[in-house]
Amino acid sequence: MTTRTWENLQLPTAGTFALDAAHTHIGFVVKHMMVSKVRGNFTDFAGTVTVAENPLDSSAQLSIKTGSITTGIADRDGHLRGDDFLSVEKFPEITFNSTRVAGHSGDEFTLLGDLTIRDVTKQVELTVEYGGAGTNPWGQAVWGFSITTEIDREEFGLTWNQALETGGVLVGKKIKIEIEGEANPA
Repeated sequence: MTTRTWENLQLPTAGTFALDAAHTHIGFVVKHMMVSKVRGNFTDFAGTVTVAENPLDSSAQLSIKTGSITTGIADRDGHLRGDDFLSVEKFPEITFNSTRVAGHSGDEFTLLGDLTIRDVTKQVELTVEYGGAGTNPWGQAVWGFSITTEIDREEFGLTWNQALETGGVLVGKKIKIEIEGEANPA
């Protein structure tokens, strides 16, 4: 991979890169019964990152198929796909479109963008940690990243819940989103 030095980072040269689905994980974590965490992920997605000459002018787009949600429990996954949550028949995609890179410190970038879930669009702030660039053993250019953010699911119309006898609710309002991935030239 052709890289360049920018503010002490070895970044890929400008261009468009596609997410490598075999090496990218789009996951989430949410509180369950106020005492533990449930983890899940989406298995069907596509995205691109356009690295600009000035890396602070870069952009990213992501589309996730809502029907690909999985937590490893069939009944729970069915409930999440239904009208109480994602309503995958009506809203088959979650999308993210960046609006700007708001800044950076070392290998950590702040990316702002529009997240759309159930036709509700809100601006979110992502923390993007650049993992480095290289060439895999088969000669393909690759660079890696880790992304985190937290959203309030109720702001996106995901309001279903159930009160607990002991106080609190069955499903937490906050969802932590965690993405680990690699991108290759598109």
